Amino acid sequence: MEITEYIINQINDPTGIIAGERYEYRLYIDLDEEDDLYSEGGTGLRVIFAVDGDEGRIASYHFFERTNEKILDFELEDDEKAIVLEFCRTHRE
Repeated sequence: MEITEYIINQINDPTGIIAGERYEYRLYIDLDEEDDLYSEGGTGLRVIFAVDGDEGRIASYHFFERTNEKILDFELEDDEKAIVLEFCRTHRE
C-alpha cells in the first residue's frame, strides 16, 4: 500500500462537545492488481484522526472506491494501520 495523494480538512465542532481536534484525511492509495482492495478507478481511505494534547489516534476509517465513493468492507492490517497513523501524525496542518 502506497499513499499517492491526500486531502486533509479540520473538522469543526460547533457544539464544543468533542475534546481536542479532529481531522478528516482522504488518502488515495496505490495497490497491486492482485489485492482484494484493488479498483481500476482507484481506492481511497477516509480516516478521522483525533488529536487530544500531543497524542493523535485513528478514531475511525473506511476504504472506498475512488470513482463512486462506494464503501469497501475491509480493515487495515496492523502494519498498514501503523503506516497510516504515522502519516497522519506527520502531515497534520
